[in-house]
Amino acid sequence: MANNTVLVVDDAATVRLYHGSILRQAGYGVQEAVNGYEGLEAALADRFALLVVDVNMPVLDGYSLVEAVRRQGPNQDTPIMMVSTESSSSDAARGYAVGANLYLTKPVAAQQLALMASMLVGSVQVQA
Repeated sequence: MANNTVLVVDDAATVRLYHGSILRQAGYGVQEAVNGYEGLEAALADRFALLVVDVNMPVLDGYSLVEAVRRQGPNQDTPIMMVSTESSSSDAARGYAVGANLYLTKPVAAQQLALMASMLVGSVQVQA
């Protein structure tokens, strides 16, 4: 893994602030993007430890962003967590089909977000 920075892509400033704060407290660097297109530009330019992606965004939605990241660039194998208000099983199935590693429904509890990020990045040590 090239770095410890998470790319948070969400059109809602409050959600970016919330997720960013939790991830920073968990020890990650955070870069933000306000829509899927900005997120794609960032994902094509730099390597990230994790992408946290909203589904419903202007310009380019989360599904299209994840699909594009999986096709090209330095984050093809980077873990991707989709976080959305869309809660049906078909929404989650679509997220997994385009390449997400995890699909969570908003609001996500702070502890859950930090734990899932650590699990996806591979920095959780399980004690027997």
